[in-house]
Amino acid sequence: MKKLLMHRAAKPLVFVLCLLPFAWLFYAAAADQLGANPAEALIRGLGDWTLRFLCIVLAVTPLRVMTGTPALARFRRMLGLFVAFYALMHLLSYVAFDMGFEVAEIAKDIAKRPFILVGSLAGLLLVLMAATSFNRAIKALGAARWRRLHQSVYMVAALAILHFYWMRAGKNNFSEVAVYGVILASLLGWRVWEALRKRRLSAQRPARTKVGNAAALQKR
Repeated sequence: MKKLLMHRAAKPLVFVLCLLPFAWLFYAAAADQLGANPAEALIRGLGDWTLRFLCIVLAVTPLRVMTGTPALARFRRMLGLFVAFYALMHLLSYVAFDMGFEVAEIAKDIAKRPFILVGSLAGLLLVLMAATSFNRAIKALGAARWRRLHQSVYMVAALAILHFYWMRAGKNNFSEVAVYGVILASLLGWRVWEALRKRRLSAQRPARTKVGNAAALQKR
């Protein structure tokens, strides 16, 4: 597995696989295969893939730790950029096809449907993280500030689920919302559990060191 993940063709292959959903949606829109309301189908399709890639990128660290496969980390930045890409395409499709780039109409729509404001905020955070995902940004922002910015991905997950929930509330259809909610809650819950486990271990190390030193002194 490690050899496959570290192969020089692995990243280009993952890149192509990540682009396939967008290519299919683009083709389906051009070929008029998105049904009676192609604009809505395109917007929702891009939104669905944003959520899917968000789940995938948040799953990288748990999988890396649980399977002992550190090579998975080399795909995390690319996957994160694709989350931002699909989110941006989702937002631009709404602005272009649903609102016709009419700023006044977009403002009215946001006031009437706050789930759009929540989704736009999540998209903005993703774009900021994508724009600062490179090594130069770490030096420019400083490691601590950069880390805090990129930890907002957890806020993005919450905003994305809230956006999806409010969108489906009109049709009283929450089955998919529940699925994504459980997946994201599990991935975030694992991080909380892992952080608590590491804290317990670090707290136990000084105690063990003191016991070990005491035992050594007694032997002397």
